[in-house]
Amino acid sequence: MAIVRTRRMIDNDGAAAVLAAAERKAHELGARVVLAVVDPWGELVELRRTAGAQVASSRVAVDKARTAAIFVRPSREMEEQVTNGRIGALALHGASCLIGGIPLAVGGEVIGAIGTSGETPEEDEAISIAGAAAELSFTEAPALTYEGAKLAAEAAGAEAARRGVAPVISAVDAGGALMYLLRPDHAQVASVEVTTDKARTAAIYRRPSKDFEDQASGGRPSALHLARAVPLQGGIPIEQDDRTIGAIGVSGATSADEDNELAQIGAAAIAAAIEPPNGNGHRNRAAFFPAAAVAERFGEGGLLLDTAGYKVDAGRREAPGEVEYHEHTVDVMHVVQGSATVLLGGEMRDVREVGPGELRAAAVDGGERRDLRPGDVLAIPNGVPHQFVDVTQPFLYFVVKVAA
Repeated sequence: MAIVRTRRMIDNDGAAAVLAAAERKAHELGARVVLAVVDPWGELVELRRTAGAQVASSRVAVDKARTAAIFVRPSREMEEQVTNGRIGALALHGASCLIGGIPLAVGGEVIGAIGTSGETPEEDEAISIAGAAAELSFTEAPALTYEGAKLAAEAAGAEAARRGVAPVISAVDAGGALMYLLRPDHAQVASVEVTTDKARTAAIYRRPSKDFEDQASGGRPSALHLARAVPLQGGIPIEQDDRTIGAIGVSGATSADEDNELAQIGAAAIAAAIEPPNGNGHRNRAAFFPAAAVAERFGEGGLLLDTAGYKVDAGRREAPGEVEYHEHTVDVMHVVQGSATVLLGGEMRDVREVGPGELRAAAVDGGERRDLRPGDVLAIPNGVPHQFVDVTQPFLYFVVKVAA
């Protein structure tokens, strides 16, 4: 499934064309109105007031346009529901149940809306309809899909689980609207709203929400007045080709710093899926490494690929190492050059924790010795201590580390 799609949105030239057509209709009717064009999230693109229009109509026009955009239908339908007895429609979030808002659509996709206010409901609507009939232009932009939102949230969630923490994680679109929420059983309830606030802030301001926390705590408390922003770290934009396509928010880990780290991991999962590290990726999420790049990496040893679910390491050893224990990772090794002896299992001595689920030890008692030669493959399940006790110089091997 695609993690990014292409969506259309009204642009400035398109908004101007719609308003020009609507204004001509207003002059034809002798109407004094305010005209507003909004984007698919109901945010204002352009507003125009004809001569003599009442001041109050400015906000009402935007409300009507927003309703048509976010409910993907003429605002007349909302007013008719209320008139016909469905009073509860007045409680619909973001709705203004007033005639005069008309969606702007291209190829069946709503790319914005126009709202008119100032005259009778029928006249307002007629003016908006005339504007919507104009030949308009639009822009195309990458947009996060449901599958992409799920990938980002679950990548952060998987790392959180590996660390033994249970935050709430949300992914939103470029307009800050919620697309996917991950709430573990033991997550704190308060984080449901907080995580979405963080993600929305990162999306609509196109920067980490930490920027606002740094401003507020660093001498600019007026940053608290920025519309729809929260000064709490843990929101990270999701980008493609330097364009924000959404954002991820995390709340409820062991610290604000860890919230931010987990959000970065979720955003990186999308980046890796779109274009994995080292420029080797493709949108089918495959990764290719030419022989020269592999040889160069083996020169010092290090990761070839680092994704949320697995890693590929070009391992290089020149001496024995300490005992390793991975609670949440399976190691699959393929020997390329040299020889080594690995000790598997046994009882670890002088154990220390170097990270969640990651233990190291000076030695093991007992265990099974296994000699490795070029071409050999060794799979070490999670939870099995292992130690390189003898190696040639150098010992080169691939390691695929899979999250378990």
